[in-house]
Amino acid sequence: MQPRARQSLAEQIVRILVGRIADGSHPLGSRLPSEHDMTAEFGVSRTVVREAVAELRATGLVATVQGRGAFVVRQKPPEVFRIEGTGGSPLAEIVSAMELRIALESEAAILAASRRSAEHLASLAAALAEMDAAIAAGEDAVPADMRFHRGIAEATGNPHFVRLFDCLGDGIIPRTRLPSFRAAGAGRADYLRAVLREHEQIFHAIELSDPEAARAALRLHLTGSRLRLLKMMDRAS
Repeated sequence: MQPRARQSLAEQIVRILVGRIADGSHPLGSRLPSEHDMTAEFGVSRTVVREAVAELRATGLVATVQGRGAFVVRQKPPEVFRIEGTGGSPLAEIVSAMELRIALESEAAILAASRRSAEHLASLAAALAEMDAAIAAGEDAVPADMRFHRGIAEATGNPHFVRLFDCLGDGIIPRTRLPSFRAAGAGRADYLRAVLREHEQIFHAIELSDPEAARAALRLHLTGSRLRLLKMMDRAS
């Protein structure tokens, strides 16, 4: 089978091999053809074959063993994690996402406080300033809020935290889906100012390189949001 010319050569080879792995032509545990065999079959260079195998390895379909080649370890790529509807009420789904965030971001705050750089602090401070300006302008400040929390993930120095945060999407901020300031029993601006102060407490703990204080401030912030949402659920039931 010769690769077609629309995609890059490596992408075409990946597509072909993924199909063969999925249909069992290359079953679990089997070794892929050697570089020599694939260069001959597809009419490409060893560099292109190596690029294709590296992509298959990155997707988790194959693992390479030095001196032995690439072996099939999965028949299809792992699913990308996303926050999706579970069939429950919108409030219940938001609460579930908030509980996931509490577990994830509390630990991220510990690492961020331990590993943050001057650049990370500058990014977090800029997000806080954007939140302040957005609130003063009567806006909901969601983009800046997202940048602040993503900045914590970046400050961990662990790219997996950032990737998982990106998978969650902006729906993890409750006020993108509900007027959650009503649950706080306050006006919109007052509610957002309170949220800003909670973010500032998280920032100061990270700035001081105090992991436990950062974790506590982050948990207090997200747990407060969760409690407000639970109150909304009680009133709605």
